[in-house]
Amino acid sequence: MINKGRPLRKTSGNRLTAMMQVRNESGRYLEQVLEELSGFVDDIVIVDDASTDGTVRLCESFAKVTKLVTLEGSRFNREWELRRILWELAVSTDPDWLLSVDADEFYEEEAKREMRRLIDQDVYDWVAFRLYDFWGGTTHYREDEHWNIHTKHTRTLVRYLPQFYYFTPQMDHHVPRLPLSYAVLPGFLTELRVKHYGWALPPEALREKYDRYMELDPEGKWGSLEQYASILDENPRLVEWQERRRLGRPE
Repeated sequence: MINKGRPLRKTSGNRLTAMMQVRNESGRYLEQVLEELSGFVDDIVIVDDASTDGTVRLCESFAKVTKLVTLEGSRFNREWELRRILWELAVSTDPDWLLSVDADEFYEEEAKREMRRLIDQDVYDWVAFRLYDFWGGTTHYREDEHWNIHTKHTRTLVRYLPQFYYFTPQMDHHVPRLPLSYAVLPGFLTELRVKHYGWALPPEALREKYDRYMELDPEGKWGSLEQYASILDENPRLVEWQERRRLGRPE
């Protein structure tokens, strides 16, 4: 139930809910992601897209997972529906802030330490991070004309405003993880980083992902055919990940 009497923007005591959608993540990175999230968020809500492995049992084993919805049939081909179901589940926890996380994303240590400071303020309503696509393993990220998302910022942390209008486009694939309407609200671009291990795979697994994209989007309606083809590059440009010292706090 939404608490209509609370202030819209608080400078302390904010409740942070992590939200994620999962499918067949057992044996990959999900357990480690949930362990890390449990250390700095208040709640975790999950929509399971009809997993056929032990993903649901794994999610249920974490106390911070306070809401878990398991779909009987996969909505993978209608991703906008998955996003809508997850959003409605997340806001039902009456959160102050929401953190959208994939089952293979890890916030660097400095980002986890700074999370409370980022949300306990009344100046901005969203935070965007630098997201790095690791490739072929967990030591290097990819950087070339097709894989450079880290040169921009990705909005993953948002304040929940109950009376605000939230809009998500009805796209079958590559749907923005959070409502696009946040773009009209004040935000903060941080240099804190997120490691994405979704592409930290051996060549045969990368080939499987390429085949899946081509099956789902053969005409490039939802994504770039050139980027899909680049998944199979034999010698992509990789940059070694460097851990860094603690950043100074912005003014």
